[in-house]
Amino acid sequence: MTNAVEQLHAVKAKIASAEREARRGPGAVTLVAVSKTFAAEHIRPVIEADQRVFGENRVQEAQGKWPALREAFADLELHLIGPLQSNKAKEAVALFDVIETVDREKIAAELSKEMARQGRTPKLYVQVNTGSEPQKAGIEPREAVAFVKRCREVHGLAIEGLMCIPPADENPGPHFALLEQLAREAGVAKLSMGMSGDYETAIAFGATSVRVGSAIFGSR
Repeated sequence: MTNAVEQLHAVKAKIASAEREARRGPGAVTLVAVSKTFAAEHIRPVIEADQRVFGENRVQEAQGKWPALREAFADLELHLIGPLQSNKAKEAVALFDVIETVDREKIAAELSKEMARQGRTPKLYVQVNTGSEPQKAGIEPREAVAFVKRCREVHGLAIEGLMCIPPADENPGPHFALLEQLAREAGVAKLSMGMSGDYETAIAFGATSVRVGSAIFGSR
């Protein structure tokens, strides 16, 4: 297995370099280490190397490994970066600190209900399907600003950011630029964009967080 700690340091160095190149301050970009499919014993050394923010794709998988890790490390921040089913909203609100994949009315309504019931307020991002790919989750770009407004006004949700996953076979730059434009129009400050292959580009386009998995943990 790849030495994840060495890779973590290499990724952090590249993020710092990309921040400088984009004339952004040190620490402007948060690294979300994507630990999906990796067991707790692979994640723990990365936590011990001072990484505190992690991303998971599935609620059920995260439930199996993060409660014990959180008992050992109280200051972890956990992001849900995979599609959320409405029947998992209860568990997602209980476990995650940031839910990046709000993309339809039913999810917004369920999250609002569960947050009120549990008295817990994870930060929320709307996922935008910038490439309008039928197989991919996310709201259509033309509907994104109005959806953010409905989340706020109808469901009482404080949407803080937008997230996107550009098409794999396209230049990601225009997709990052589109997300940044939509964020300005919607009045949100956070931009979750950029993965292992394009996070430096995303930083140039204004990403406030990047989701990096294989460049740290190796291939799945």
